[in-house]
This record gives sequence, structure tokens and C-alpha cells, in this order.
Amino acid sequence: MVLDELREDVDPLLTVIAKKFLSLSPNFVTWLSLVFAVIAGIIFFLSTPENENSNYFLCIASLFVFLNGLMDAIDGKIAKMKGKSSPEGDFLDHAIDRFSDVFILVGLSLSNWCDDRLGVLAIAGVLLTSYMGTQAQAVGYKRIYKGLLGRADRLVLLMIFPVIQHFFVNFRFRDFNLLEMVLIYFAIVGFITSIQRVYITLRWFRKRGGR
Repeated sequence: MVLDELREDVDPLLTVIAKKFLSLSPNFVTWLSLVFAVIAGIIFFLSTPENENSNYFLCIASLFVFLNGLMDAIDGKIAKMKGKSSPEGDFLDHAIDRFSDVFILVGLSLSNWCDDRLGVLAIAGVLLTSYMGTQAQAVGYKRIYKGLLGRADRLVLLMIFPVIQHFFVNFRFRDFNLLEMVLIYFAIVGFITSIQRVYITLRWFRKRGGR
């Protein structure tokens, strides 16, 4: 999945949505995205297979994941529309994204749905992917969004699969439920994506004549 590469295609829609929030500061929207991520993580943590059919916690958590992604998608647009784009805002945006990723995944990993060891591997894969994308920019190249697992991909999976799990509470494949399989996917594909981004950056160094 490479949804991060489709940013330009959804830009007109994000512009329309961002216009509805112009009364808010872009930094406030960024912080709001973190609030939604924390709520999503807490609800994931509180959800259980035994009570899911009655409390719909997985579906509610998925909604807050969506709200986190939406706020993250429009805060930069709002900043540009209001002429408030800045390196500080860009840094805050990406820092909050990492905190959001961790809160959501920790909540899911520590829930009764998942083996927390899978969560550790998933978080490692996600953070390595994000780090390699921004580190490329830090050394003089552009920020890298390419790869098999960008943030948009992760959020979409965290919106869809908890809802599917809600309707198939007892589904398991080789002793793993759907949410555990998502964590495994994040771990494996996250590591692959981070290696992809290392390769892209090293290839850029070679093209410009090395160090």
C-alpha cells in the first residue's frame, strides 16, 4: 500500500475540508489530532473480545483513528491557507504524529486482543519507517514518503480491521486474530519500508558523488 503517494489526488478534498476549520490555529488542530490518538489508544486498551458485541469499542476506536488522521491531514493545509507555515509547525506536526502512532499502537498492543510482544515489533517497524523518511531530509535529501507502509496506509488499516474484527470477534487464523495480523504486518512491512528508504537515500548520496 502506498497511500502517502496519493496526497496530490486527495488534495482538493482536503482543501475543502480545511476551509471549514480556518477559525482554528493549525497548531491547535495538530494538538487535537494527538487528543484523538490518545482517546483511540485508551479505547483500544479497554476493549475486550468478551464485551465487544455490546460496547462496540473497536468501532469507536476506529472512529477516533479516523479523526486523528483527518486532523493530521488538514493542519498543514490550514497553515498554508492562513500564511502560517513554518519549520516549527512542521516539526510539531511530525513530532505529534510519532506520539500519536505510539499511543494508538500501545493501546492496541496492551489490549486483551493482542500479544504485547507483537506490539513491540510493530512499534519498532513503524518508528523506523518514519525515522528513515525524515532522516533523509535531515541529511540534505527530501523527506521520503515512498515505501510499502506509509502513515496513511497504517491509519487506513487501523480504521478498517478493528471494524472487521468487531463483526468477526472469534475469527483466528493460525492462532492470530485480525488485529494481531495487522501488528505483524506493521512489523514486517515496516522494517522492509525502512530499508527501502535507507536504500533510496544511499542511492541519492552515490549520485551526488558520495560524502
